[in-house]
Amino acid sequence: MSRRRAKLVPMIGSLLLLVACAAAFGFLLLQARIAQLERSVQAMAEELARLHDRTQPTPIPRPAAATARAVPAPPPVPEPALRSEPESLQDAPLEPRTRFALPRLSFESLVGGRLPIWIGGVALVLAGFFLVRYSIEQGLLGPAARTTIAALFGVALVAASEAVRRLPATRDDPRLGQALAGAGIASLYGTLYMAAALYHLVAPLSAFVLVVLVTLAAMALSLRHGPPTAVMALAGGFLAPLVAGFDAAGIGPLLVYLGLFVAALFGLAVHRGWGWLAFAASFAGLAWAQFLIAVLGGSGNLSSVGGFTMLLAGGASAALPAAGIRSRWLRLAPLLAGLLQLVVIAPGLEFGALAWSFYLVLAAAALALAWRDAAYLPGALASLVLLLALEGLALLAPAAGPTPLAALVATLLFGGTGQWLARRSRDWLLMALLGTGGPLLVAHLFAPALLPGWGWGLLEAAAAAACARLAAPLRTEAEGRALIAITLATALLGTVALAQFVPDQWVALPLAAALLLLGVWARQNRVPALFALPVLPLVAALVAAAPQLFGLIGLVFETTSGTRIAYPLLPPLADLLRTLGLPILAAIALLADPRQFGAARRLTAPLAAGLGLMLLYALAKQPLAIATPERFLAWGFVERALITQACLAAGWALARAGRLPSLGLALLLLGLGRIVLFDGLMVNPVFVAQWSGPLPLVHFALAAFWCWTLPHPRWRIAAALLTLAAAFAAVRQWTHGPILTGPIGSFENGGYSAALLGVALAWLVRGITAARHDLRIAGLVLLTCTTFKVFLIDAAALDGLLRILSFLGLGVALIAIGWAYSRFLARPAVAPLADHGSP
Repeated sequence: MSRRRAKLVPMIGSLLLLVACAAAFGFLLLQARIAQLERSVQAMAEELARLHDRTQPTPIPRPAAATARAVPAPPPVPEPALRSEPESLQDAPLEPRTRFALPRLSFESLVGGRLPIWIGGVALVLAGFFLVRYSIEQGLLGPAARTTIAALFGVALVAASEAVRRLPATRDDPRLGQALAGAGIASLYGTLYMAAALYHLVAPLSAFVLVVLVTLAAMALSLRHGPPTAVMALAGGFLAPLVAGFDAAGIGPLLVYLGLFVAALFGLAVHRGWGWLAFAASFAGLAWAQFLIAVLGGSGNLSSVGGFTMLLAGGASAALPAAGIRSRWLRLAPLLAGLLQLVVIAPGLEFGALAWSFYLVLAAAALALAWRDAAYLPGALASLVLLLALEGLALLAPAAGPTPLAALVATLLFGGTGQWLARRSRDWLLMALLGTGGPLLVAHLFAPALLPGWGWGLLEAAAAAACARLAAPLRTEAEGRALIAITLATALLGTVALAQFVPDQWVALPLAAALLLLGVWARQNRVPALFALPVLPLVAALVAAAPQLFGLIGLVFETTSGTRIAYPLLPPLADLLRTLGLPILAAIALLADPRQFGAARRLTAPLAAGLGLMLLYALAKQPLAIATPERFLAWGFVERALITQACLAAGWALARAGRLPSLGLALLLLGLGRIVLFDGLMVNPVFVAQWSGPLPLVHFALAAFWCWTLPHPRWRIAAALLTLAAAFAAVRQWTHGPILTGPIGSFENGGYSAALLGVALAWLVRGITAARHDLRIAGLVLLTCTTFKVFLIDAAALDGLLRILSFLGLGVALIAIGWAYSRFLARPAVAPLADHGSP
């Protein structure tokens, strides 16, 4: 103890000096404010006197002859006009007294009229200090005599403060009494510190009692001298335990003293209307509590500190408005600080019954204050949020203890009160929702072993029903924020409740049900914001299906990077359908309503469509199950062609019907992209061995048909290229059989020329008969390219009679084509036939 006290000595001395300086500065500010008010009153008095002088009648001058007469003049009679205000004053209305501008504090008024008094008070304190110091240096007085002189000096200053209040010459200036009383109180505090901490003339407990008596005297003097003396009482009362050693008599008596002292300060603040004093007292008391929490650690005295914190925070919340504080956040600050301190204390109390009792009692006080005054509602909501955090921490502890019972009490306390007052305001509605479901969900999350699954499900279903009943009076309101909050709370509780009655691997089922029900609820209420809510269970379902989703994404990456055998990379089909199939199917069903998903529809629609296509792709890979090179050789092209044709046919059907144009365009582009990427580049059957038979011709011809018959002409370029691919495939298959790999022979090369010539002639004929300019141009271009091919490539590989016959046939064909086309161009223009889109 002596070592601790020795360490505290310089700290206490510094604190006392700091308090004295702060008190002096506070006195100066208070006196400056009083001076402003005095000057304002003086200016008002001068203005009234000036107005009074201007309204007095002016004496009428008389001639000199009249003044020589002995007959006295009759008294002047005031004119009627003089009984009213002058015209200039009537035109300028006077402002009320309360609107007179306060004069600014000048350097002269501060230095000449305010500072000397308070500097004099500080000088008196310093004079006593230097007097004692001089006696020490000279060896004139011993410690006891020095302490006695200092005490007598402080008492003399206090007596002098009372004397100046009564002397006729000084009683009109209250600052003199305030300065002397403040200096006397500061001297007495310093004397007691010197006697107890420096000279050890007084036992710690006796010094503590004397400091308490000085504090009581300071509070009594503050009733006479005003706020400056109250500041000294506040500082001295809270520093008094440090003089004696805060644990000299035990933590219990210290807390009793602090409680009584804070209560006395609250009474003084309420009596005088000093809200600042009540605020400072509450936070000084909470600072002492925090200091004790840090010092005591996990000792048994924490329960006493918790009780002190609970009483202090609750009392401060009631005392601050009574003392005149109107700011909501200032009134809430002690309550929130007390709740945080109780959360900090709870682990030290092992989350036991005392810890929960302290917190729940203070939370109930916050609810009671909020019920009486809506300004405390944020504090009550904050107490609920902190309670949920405290519950989570307690359930993570090795032993739950009374935490489950406390969670039940919290649900009844917050949820019941919120349900009762939900119609009063939206904050009470939020209290009802959080209080009804919050403690239950936290308990389920951190301690699922407390109840079986069906037990949790029943409780959460009951909580969902309690939240849903709050929506009945709100369904006709235009403003839907409350309805959105109720919907979210009910959906969350209902989804979690339903999940307790299904196996863990079927978690997507309650999420899909929630998605559909939210969409139906939005359609029934027609509140625009409700339509965005189904995106939440969809996102939750995607998060729950993350392994399968990453498997599909990896499959797409591997496939597009050159992997030929993708089937082994697929996640199990049952897992895909169970985790992704249900929510994606529900999302696609809701997308039929253009209002569903709200502003998130632009992202949700392509996401759902893309995932749906990936699921269909996984389904399409199942029948053939190409998992080996042999299976790929036999069925690779067949499977690829069927998947591509399915995409093209679905896109073509949607485009022709004019429904879901974005999805139709995506399917068409997907099908064409597969042809280019797989059939043209990565696994082209010309270079990669795979059985194809007549399928390439059918595959490309059917793809060309889809594009030729689309309504928009932009697809005709793709249709023309696919037609050429079908012609090449026919020649290749005719010359090579079912396996298309191998070199190009001269017979095959001629077949390509003949096929190109036939396609060019078909386009020209169709262009002429259907008056299709684009087909005629395409036919002419292809004919020109075929001609150059024959002359530059085909003829170089022929000799003798074959070369002669080749050129002869080509010449005759070109002449016939030229003659027929010139006859067509010479005909008069006629109206074109209806274009049905086919080549």
